[in-house]
Amino acid sequence: MEIHRCRFVPYPPTAINALAFSHSSSLTISSKGLSTLRLAIGRANGDIEIWNPLRGSWHQESIFRGAKDRSIEGLVWTHDPEEKDRNGFNVPGKLRLFSIGYSDAVTEWDLSTGRPIRHTSGNYGELWCMAAQPREQPRKKIDGQSINGTSEDTTQHQCLAVGCADGSIVLLSTADGDLTFQKTLTRPAKQKARVLSIAWQSKNTVITGHADSTIRVFDSRNGQQIRSMSLGTGPEGAPKDTLVWSVKSMGDGTIVTGDSTGTVSFWDAKNYSRLQRITSHKADILDLAVSIDDNSVFSGSMDRRTTLYRKCAGSRPGEKTRWAEISHQRFHSHDVKAMAIFETRRMSILASGGLDTAPIIVPVREFGREHHRTLSSLPQQPPVCSAPRRRLLVSWWDREVTMWRISRAARTLAIGDDVEDVMQPQSKRMVAKVLLQVSTSLTDQSTVSRSHQLQGDESITSVDISKEGSLLAVSTLSEIKVFRLRDKVDSTISLRKVDLPSDIGHIGANIVQWSPDGRWLLLVTSDSQMQVVRVAQHEESRHIPRFLPKTVHLKRLPRKMVPFNYLHGSLGAYDRSICRVAFSADSRIVVVGDLSGYLDTWVLEGQQDLTQNPPITSPNDDDTSSTSSTDESESEDHPTLVYAQQWKHSPTSHLTPKLPSGPLIMSFRPAMPSPPVSATLTNGNTQLHPTRHNPYPHSQELTSGEHRLFVFTSEHRMYEFDILAGKLSDWSRRNPKSVLPKEFRSIRDRAMGCIWHLAPHSPTTTGRQRIWLYGATWLWMFDLGQDLPKPAPDEESDSDVAHSKGTSQRRKRKREKVNQNKEVENATKQDGENSSPQKHRRERDTGAGSKVPTHELSTGVGRKMRKICGPERGDVKFIHLNREVSPESGEEEDEQEGEAEVDRALVNLRRGGEVAMVNGDVTEATRMPKQSKQSPPYWGTFKYRPILGIVPIGGEEDDDEYALAEEHRKGQGERRRKGREKGVEVALVERPMFEVDLPGRFYGDQEWSERKDADVRV
Repeated sequence: MEIHRCRFVPYPPTAINALAFSHSSSLTISSKGLSTLRLAIGRANGDIEIWNPLRGSWHQESIFRGAKDRSIEGLVWTHDPEEKDRNGFNVPGKLRLFSIGYSDAVTEWDLSTGRPIRHTSGNYGELWCMAAQPREQPRKKIDGQSINGTSEDTTQHQCLAVGCADGSIVLLSTADGDLTFQKTLTRPAKQKARVLSIAWQSKNTVITGHADSTIRVFDSRNGQQIRSMSLGTGPEGAPKDTLVWSVKSMGDGTIVTGDSTGTVSFWDAKNYSRLQRITSHKADILDLAVSIDDNSVFSGSMDRRTTLYRKCAGSRPGEKTRWAEISHQRFHSHDVKAMAIFETRRMSILASGGLDTAPIIVPVREFGREHHRTLSSLPQQPPVCSAPRRRLLVSWWDREVTMWRISRAARTLAIGDDVEDVMQPQSKRMVAKVLLQVSTSLTDQSTVSRSHQLQGDESITSVDISKEGSLLAVSTLSEIKVFRLRDKVDSTISLRKVDLPSDIGHIGANIVQWSPDGRWLLLVTSDSQMQVVRVAQHEESRHIPRFLPKTVHLKRLPRKMVPFNYLHGSLGAYDRSICRVAFSADSRIVVVGDLSGYLDTWVLEGQQDLTQNPPITSPNDDDTSSTSSTDESESEDHPTLVYAQQWKHSPTSHLTPKLPSGPLIMSFRPAMPSPPVSATLTNGNTQLHPTRHNPYPHSQELTSGEHRLFVFTSEHRMYEFDILAGKLSDWSRRNPKSVLPKEFRSIRDRAMGCIWHLAPHSPTTTGRQRIWLYGATWLWMFDLGQDLPKPAPDEESDSDVAHSKGTSQRRKRKREKVNQNKEVENATKQDGENSSPQKHRRERDTGAGSKVPTHELSTGVGRKMRKICGPERGDVKFIHLNREVSPESGEEEDEQEGEAEVDRALVNLRRGGEVAMVNGDVTEATRMPKQSKQSPPYWGTFKYRPILGIVPIGGEEDDDEYALAEEHRKGQGERRRKGREKGVEVALVERPMFEVDLPGRFYGDQEWSERKDADVRV
């Protein structure tokens, strides 16, 4: 494989301004996370990212795109109360997401579409902060009485408290699924004091931090101010007023504040007096986070430090406890602006973000004993695509699309049997650009042939270019545009807009994708509705292609959702959002996958007949009556025909089981199957004639051959389906997850895409069926032409069969047996340090990074204690304080029961009903025969910088015109390929953080070297 390493592609990630978990911390939850738990990340460009912790795997599920001059400055989730249906069963409450950002409006987002549902604004100033009312009362009491004196009540809707720039505090109601103004707690005084931070101490008490060195407490029922606490004047040489950037409340009512002097203050919950203050930062403290047990507090500051405070025994007479700074670390390379914490019995994590654009997950209870984890700042779906035949690389971000032409590199570096190309200064050229509402003119007219503007201010959601490089599709949430691309004399590209059918041009789309033959354009709208539009003419370059006026609507099969716990809330139709789309190599099969793991397949039935007037539709096909069941049945009997072809559900679509998690990668093998054999006339028309009973004749032939669909899920499970047969391929049945290499199973960054490298057998070379998978920090190859070696017994993990064996009672007995074995093993050892620190590492962590090896632990709380069990001092027993505690309830079993049914269906499909398989073992008759001198079945590397995407460029699909011109100009095309087979050629786009332009950061004491380096760079 020839690799072009590209760092010239622009993609500037933006700062993180807000973080929010969908659920509050709760020690009653024994499992590691919730099925509906999500982390929302708000960025400075207006985007909102939705992350699924996935029991520590951390997968970016979707992005709600922003718009020009918009920013997300605050995020909160609310949980509507449970309801009863007509049968008396509990209906889970809906989880709702709200945001603010440099305006006077609060926006609610539709999780299933990624669009704003509603806005609310009023006659008040710009919004600076927001907090959601708690659903339940504090667990702790003061002097035997609850803080607010009321009982728990989770049947009411949560209110939103919003702080404004003019000093006013506004309450908004979320009752009845709406967002309305409720009342104003306080009006701005003559001397306005901005409300910089806000929190709820209890269900009826609001705490606010202001820009005039004060913290105020209000009663939300009558708007009365309960108390006002002052921080006093600032330190010498600093501004007079201290800014209270963050305020939090503990479970016992204790108030914690962080201000612009770098001081953390603790306030009594009863008389609101300051108990203690700790100056631990050299710059402003921007956010705080409090653990659920009220024993730990984290602070993030402009000095890049994340500081941990914990309770300790008091040193003064009469002082029971006192707060102390335990540790501080620089996880971030810039300001720490936002923090969010979530804890259960087995999960305890802190999420933080700031100007360095990367979210960081820090362990809370295991702070110092587990590594932190840095998530990627790049999107999960690569914002790059290519037209290999014309060597075009297309990238996009926010409201800009750029196109580059990659020429062949002049120098190569050998990497095993693959080749890496070193980009030369003249080896790439920007040939076109598309802008959204940009009025400034371009200055470099020598490289940019033409800039085209799109209407609207929304950011781009999806871009795709046809395989031959003649059509470009760009979509936002409000419109879709298609451009025809033509080469100019100066080797640049001209753009010309192509008209779309009126019913799809202004609906917008989340995903646009061309079929490999360039005849079909698939659109996935924001509400996961699919439409297919046919290109009537695109082969002749002299004519502008046009689209047929009638679109084809593809409807998904009704699915049964996995049972859930109604107490954890519902995400609505969010799990059914389409996230991946794949066309087969012959463009006659299309598969879509959603976040829940369901796959839907359609096939193109019939043979193309260009003499038929397109499109042929049923006379009963009326948009005004399409909602009725009668019209739907008529639409199925008389489907929309396009050139005597129709899209219909695959006959084996119902045989494809639900995946354990949503797909990250879906790709067909790029092998062209043999065309179906049909009787045709000399003019190409099929022998079909309309009759009175069949006025819409068409061929019912389907595509033939083997169509293998490769699927890679968010849990890093690998499947290959024979999609028309509705079963797993032979290779997939022989190679479950348990035989994947240990190094690959330990990768935490999720996969982003894949590249195929297929080579047939020849007298001099062996055949290859390679697939290259890549993530933000890794690149891995698997050869699907040979089986993976079986791992050693100590390296095996839970396989698909182990996950699906037996009922929940059998799994419970098995878990109890494993726990008993662990106790027996631990009883025979006085010191557990001899055991491998990496064994079962993924099961023991709390949702952040892996365990820190024992020999690397330098500081922290004690890890074990010695206990003398008898009168003899030699009878000693070591008790490990950080030993994992097994779940005490069956909640985790209930959560995994739905997944077990999914796994059972996949295991049955893997076994095929014919071959008995246990942990990947099959009989010798079914195992692939061994081949001599076979290349390695897998290979991986971590040498590349953060990868934005990898796309094919040229290779075997080069147009003769471009390939011959390049080889003739450089005179070395033949020499480069002499002695080795011709392989795939790709462009690997890297976006290292040291090349990202960030604003200036704070430099404190003892940072002279860093400051000097920064001055040199400037």
